Amino acid sequence: MPKLLERLIRPEIRNLDTYQVPDATGLIKLDAMENPYIWPEGLRHEWLEALRAVHLNRYPDPQGSELRVVLRASMGIPDTMGLLLGNGSDELIQMSALAVAQPGRGMLSVDPGFVMYRMIALFAGMEYVGVPLLAGDFSLDLPALLTALAREQPVLVFLAYPNNPTGNRFDADAVVRIIEAAPGLVVVDEAYAPFTDHSFLPRLGEWPNLVVMRTLSKMGLAGLRLGYLAGPTEILAEIDKTRLPYNTDVLTQVSAAFALRHREVLDEQTRWIRAERSRLFTDLSGLDGVYPYPSETNFILLRVPAGRASEIFESLKRGGVLVKNLAGTQPLLEDCLRVTVGRPEENDAFFAALESAI
Repeated sequence: MPKLLERLIRPEIRNLDTYQVPDATGLIKLDAMENPYIWPEGLRHEWLEALRAVHLNRYPDPQGSELRVVLRASMGIPDTMGLLLGNGSDELIQMSALAVAQPGRGMLSVDPGFVMYRMIALFAGMEYVGVPLLAGDFSLDLPALLTALAREQPVLVFLAYPNNPTGNRFDADAVVRIIEAAPGLVVVDEAYAPFTDHSFLPRLGEWPNLVVMRTLSKMGLAGLRLGYLAGPTEILAEIDKTRLPYNTDVLTQVSAAFALRHREVLDEQTRWIRAERSRLFTDLSGLDGVYPYPSETNFILLRVPAGRASEIFESLKRGGVLVKNLAGTQPLLEDCLRVTVGRPEENDAFFAALESAI
């Protein structure tokens, strides 16, 4: 079998580790940037009633036509722009890569950045270039990025706005410089749009190579796995050719449309998370040995005493709290943990466990 695998499987795939999701059983789960709130009982009852009308014996609408209408209205997507649905942002990243991938072509992003950019570039057989962020505050190194764009000529650029896993939002003027200098498509990934007041979505159409990607996961719909691309119709029509048939199932389409028609509930939960983010950041800022980085997301990146990230991570687990340990993942993230903003009682438990571990 080893010889067969060696002959069949690409070396770069054999060298990969499978994407791991840790078991959170019995723990306060603050590791995956999820909305910690469920829907009110009355709304859940209405949702289940809506699902009664769904016929599971039929394939879903391949275009998600009704959902697209609701999305445009809810998110303010211009009618002049195309709209493409995906099974989460990951599928949309993959579709974009497959649409442009050819031998010798590359993808560019920043490091540290969303891990799936690099992984999907590898899956698609593309070269990946990660331009390091500035060490002090994780801001864009614009001269280095412009140099890399000119040198590498990537056909695809991904910029998370705000960024994961650092939580900061890049300077908008710097992003514009990158869009204007890029020789290919620029995807501004706004997965954390609910937690910031800035967006490139209203600016679609200003540049022919700009596409905005979003997900409904951070709004409280992570279980549905729904993302969308908005941008020039001609570009999205080509990317759409890489989409597998019926990629958004009927339960997702009906549930997401229902949720967006009750967006006031999701928006209220977002306000709660933003308030807790501010409170938690203030508390962490007063804890000796801990440096929290400003965030415009639903998580906070924090640096702990040198060499102790894994030790503190394990101590937090013993204390019943699961966060993300980023030590060893990327040089700029050494000594860093990432914590999702939870409900007030979850944040209090995390802070107490961290204080004890420190």
